[in-house]
Amino acid sequence: MATLKLSLRAGERIFINGAVMRVDRKTSLELLNDVTFLLESHVIQAADATTPLRQLYFLVQMMLIEPADAAAARDAFQKTYPLLLAAFSNADIRAGIMDAVELVERERPFDALKSLRSIIPLEDAIISGRPQPTFREARIPVAAGASS
Repeated sequence: MATLKLSLRAGERIFINGAVMRVDRKTSLELLNDVTFLLESHVIQAADATTPLRQLYFLVQMMLIEPADAAAARDAFQKTYPLLLAAFSNADIRAGIMDAVELVERERPFDALKSLRSIIPLEDAIISGRPQPTFREARIPVAAGASS
């Protein structure tokens, strides 16, 4: 594994192999071997897991933060994701869920969290009633008056 260097702000927490650490001043850490870690900015509290995708995210997060209880979190994840696939018709959300499922199955929960984080804004838009443009609708013309 290549060395991974992380910069943390004063008071920031990091979760490494189930341990919670807080730095008292701005610091940098170098992770020299394979570890499971999660930055505080990517952690959601149980009380904030208020939507289906956030609840799924929370389950994956628990696999990283609580290694001793990872099997229980994985079981809950395996029972939950099919229900979400049945509930969502949005192709991007469904693809994001399936990406997360594949990553969890490959023992890559950190990457599964990234996949789920990318689709949470789509879920938020659906819940709030805001339409989400597809990739084609979001294209911006190169020049005014140009045709695509």
